[in-house]
Amino acid sequence: MEEFEEPSKVLLAAEGIRSIYEYLMAWALNIPLKYISPKGDGHPVLTIPGLGGADGSTHYLRNFLDDLGYESFPWGQGRNLGPRRGMDDMSKRLVDLVQSIYKDTGGQQVSLVGWSLGGVYAREIAKLCPEVVRQVITLGTPFKMKNSGTNAERFYEFLSKDKSHKNPDILRLLEMPPPVPFTSIYSKTDGVVHWKCSIEDSGNFIENVEIPGASHLGLGHNPMAMFVVANRLSQTKDSWRPFTILG
Repeated sequence: MEEFEEPSKVLLAAEGIRSIYEYLMAWALNIPLKYISPKGDGHPVLTIPGLGGADGSTHYLRNFLDDLGYESFPWGQGRNLGPRRGMDDMSKRLVDLVQSIYKDTGGQQVSLVGWSLGGVYAREIAKLCPEVVRQVITLGTPFKMKNSGTNAERFYEFLSKDKSHKNPDILRLLEMPPPVPFTSIYSKTDGVVHWKCSIEDSGNFIENVEIPGASHLGLGHNPMAMFVVANRLSQTKDSWRPFTILG
C-alpha cells in the first residue's frame, strides 16, 4: 500500500479563495454549461457531501442536475461528521436511504455522487447493494491512502472521533473498487487530498478524470467537474465508455 505525503501548505492555504472563484465561475457559466451538457434521463441521483459539509454544500450540484432532467436527492443526514457510530452504522443508514429512493422512483437504479469523504460512503454503498446502484462518481475522494495523504486527517479525527482509517485491514477494504461503473474525478492541485489517493486501478467500467487547476473545496461546483458529472450520468452500463472531452 503506497504512502503519500499531504498536499503542499501553499495549495491548502489557497483553497478558500480558489473555491470562491470556482463557485462564481460556476454561476457565471451556468446557462452555457447546461446548454452543452448531455440532458438527463430522469433517473435518481443521490449527492453526499464531504467532511464537515451538509446538504447546502451540494445545492449547486443538485440544482444543476435537476435542470438537466435528473431527480436529485440530498443525503438528509445533517452535517457530515464522519462515521461517529462506526462505518457499519453509517453504511446501513445510507443503504436504507438508497433502497428507499430506488423503491420510491419505481425501481430505477440510483447514481451516487460523493464529494471527498462522501465518495468513500458512495463506494461502500455500491459494494453493499449493487443491484440498486447505477454508478458511482467521486469528487476528490481519498480511497487509497496509508495514514497520510490528506491535510484533513486531524480535522477528520476531531469531528468523527474515529481512527479506524489507520487500520491496514480497513484501508484494504476501502481500496476495493465498487462493482458498478465508477468515475473518480480528481485534481493535481487539490490542496486537501493528494491526487494519487484518488486514482483507481484500471479495469472494466473504471476511470479517473483529472480537472486541471481545481481546488478540493471547489470540485463540487467547478464548471469542468460539473460537465464531467453530467457526461458520466448520461452513460448507461450497456453503452458505457470512458470520458473524452468530446463526450
